[in-house]
Formats: sequence, structure tokens, C-alpha cells
Amino acid sequence: MEHSGHGMTMDLPPFTLGRGLGWSADPFFLVACAVALALYAWGVVRLARRGDSWSAGRTVSFVAGVLSIGLMMCTRLNDYGMVMFSVHMVQHMVISMLSPILILLGAPITLALRALPVAATRGRKGPRELLLALLHSRYMQIITHPAFTIPLFIASLYALYFTPLFDFLMGSKTGHVAMMVHFLAVGIVFFWPIIGVDPGPHRPGYLMRMLELFAGMPFHAFFGIALMMASEPMVETFRNPPASLGIDALSDQNAAGGIAWAFSEIPSVLVLIALLFQWYGSEQRQAKRQDRAADRDGDKELEAYNAYLASLNARGR
Repeated sequence: MEHSGHGMTMDLPPFTLGRGLGWSADPFFLVACAVALALYAWGVVRLARRGDSWSAGRTVSFVAGVLSIGLMMCTRLNDYGMVMFSVHMVQHMVISMLSPILILLGAPITLALRALPVAATRGRKGPRELLLALLHSRYMQIITHPAFTIPLFIASLYALYFTPLFDFLMGSKTGHVAMMVHFLAVGIVFFWPIIGVDPGPHRPGYLMRMLELFAGMPFHAFFGIALMMASEPMVETFRNPPASLGIDALSDQNAAGGIAWAFSEIPSVLVLIALLFQWYGSEQRQAKRQDRAADRDGDKELEAYNAYLASLNARGR
């Protein structure tokens, strides 16, 4: 079924949250979400059978991330998002900024590396070896580098919405799915090195990660403000909403701008909290390591220092 401004979307009643949350699955995203959850569950079960533990928090985070995509793409929100800029913006923001953070906090790559079997014979490449090769590839180094991810994150907004490309993609179901997949992929490569739970080609320090996070966010806010300040509809797709919705295109665009502006704060706060917890955890681990080393050495450093003081004392006599 084509969604290009005719057919079912023309007859949508005025938007309410209840109507928006009605079931209306996009087949691609329905299958993709189901497969992602099944693979993750397989990994967790495999570790459990082996007697290895896996954090329940990570599992909850990953499931929440996948379900947030399902909520955006497998409900009537997806139908309303084809004709209402404000609903489309909620979809975009959740899929590009909230879902990736939750998925990455679920550490799917770490789980895969621990659950996938090692190739039985040396020199043969199984799924685990292929995943490792991909993680260390030149391609991955480029697409997860801040010099690539930050401009891409910003261009995904400005180059898409303020050019005819957006209208072209919204003209077909396939184009719309491709755009949403792009938003998710951009969010994942942007937040992956910043969150730093999974191994990857770039592991910047905590301070650098915070700088990377804040480098992209102001542009999101400016984008939202540009939509809110505009005196006419800026995106052709949403210029003439169906009469059945009972909305004004310009006020809907203002709402979309407000959503984009407000949403740029949410991931910043979420990621910042996650980073501060990680930072604190790594400091604690470092302190424990030093304590363990001291126990093993019988506090050699302290002994050496005491011996040094004793030698000074003897010389001073």
C-alpha cells in the first residue's frame, strides 16, 4: 500500500494518543524487531546454560530499545507520521536518539562476542571471527570516528528536511522505511563510541566522550528553533494535511520544532548519567585493583617508603 498522501492516510480521524497507539504494523520493522529480540534472547540463554551471568539491566535496556522502535513503527503513529509533521518528528527523535542509546546500553556486541562459538579449526572463520574482523576493519574506524559521525548526525537533519530529498523519500513506503533505518543507523554510530559499553574502534576517554556528545546537540536545538520560527510550512510533504485531521500545517510544524528542540536535551541527560556511572565504576575498579595488588605484595610500596624513612633517620644520626 502506498502512503503518498492518498488512500488510508487521507481518512485518518483527528490525532489522539489512543488512536496513535493502535496496532498498524510495518512488516519490515515488525520482522526486524522480532529477529533482534530473538537473537539477543538466544545469546542470554546460551550464556546462562554455560553458567555465565549476564546483567539483567542490560537485557531490560536492549528490550526497551527495540520495543521503542516497534512502538514508533508498528502502531498508527506510523500512519499519522506520514501526514503530521509533529508525529513524524516524535518518530524521528525516538528512533535516532532514544532507541540507539537503549540498544547500546544493552551491549549487544559484547553479548554476541561472548555467546558466538569460536571457530572449531584454526584459520577457519566462524561468525565470531567475522564480527571481530568487522569491528577492527578500516571501514568501522571511519564510520565511528567523530569527524564522520558528528557531521553525519547534523546533516541528517538539515540536508534531509531542507532539501527535496525528504519529499522524495516520503513519497513511498520503501523510502520511508529507508529513512527510518538511516535515522537508527546514524544514532547508533554517533552514540556507540560515546557510550563505550561495547568494544569498538574508538574508545575515547570520558571527558572526550562528553565533548562529542555536546558537539552534536546544539545543532538539534537550532534545527527545532528554525522550524518553530518559520512563518510558512517548510516541508512540502506536510504542507497540506488531510482535512479530516483538523490541523493547521504551520502550527503542526511549530509543534514539530518544539519536539525536536526539547528532545535534544533528553539523550544528553541520559548519556551523561550513564557516563558518570561508568566513570565512577572504573575509578572504583582501579582502587580495588590497587588494594588487591597491595594485599598480594604485602604493601611493598609502603614497606619501601618506611625503609627509606629509616635510612634517612640513620644518616641523620
